[in-house]
Amino acid sequence: METGDVLVQGNTVTDPDEVAQLRNVKPGEGFVIVPRVLLADFSPRDVDRDPVLISFEEFDIMFESLQHTAFRLETRRRYRSDEQTETYRRFAAGQVPGWDPDDPWCRSRREQVSLGKRFERVRIMDSPPTPGQRYLLDNAERNGAAGEDIRYLWRADADRLSLPNEDTWLFDSRVIALLRFDADDDLIGVELITDPVQVARACQVRDAAWHFASPHRAFSAGVPSGG
Repeated sequence: METGDVLVQGNTVTDPDEVAQLRNVKPGEGFVIVPRVLLADFSPRDVDRDPVLISFEEFDIMFESLQHTAFRLETRRRYRSDEQTETYRRFAAGQVPGWDPDDPWCRSRREQVSLGKRFERVRIMDSPPTPGQRYLLDNAERNGAAGEDIRYLWRADADRLSLPNEDTWLFDSRVIALLRFDADDDLIGVELITDPVQVARACQVRDAAWHFASPHRAFSAGVPSGG
């Protein structure tokens, strides 16, 4: 073996019918069946691969085209788009936000949930919470009524779990939508990631975050009041 080679153990392909399906076989060559996990862990990767970016319209379609589950890890302290809404202005002024339970977003979520699909979020909260995080904690009741299951985790606990400090959606445990923000906390792009190693890691992150997070109502009861 040369430096960089990986010694693998697998089942030798000896069945004549299977060998006949292989192409460009040279005399004396043999073949083995390599476990998929080894291919994922040790196969070469193109670290300079160009990111796959999609439009916001394409991103919106993913919430209807998914097959069974969508999971959001929500880690940021501020979302500028929230601050541009009337509900945020009322909340910041100490008024009832006035959520509309029948807006297009809510109708779409209820429709997809009625088809048996699951929408889940884990939101990371600082101590003390930022104004934007308090706003989203209030928003969790609206989202929950539309069919989303939202849980919360203190940032200190998220750090102990080594959760990534990224905002992502994981669709059907198969594709990651990485949300990109600029320095002003504006969403500026969505990157799709289908690399099996990164997707497997995202599934592990989801499972750990979901296990240790608390349902939003129970969590809210333990959040100190104040600005």
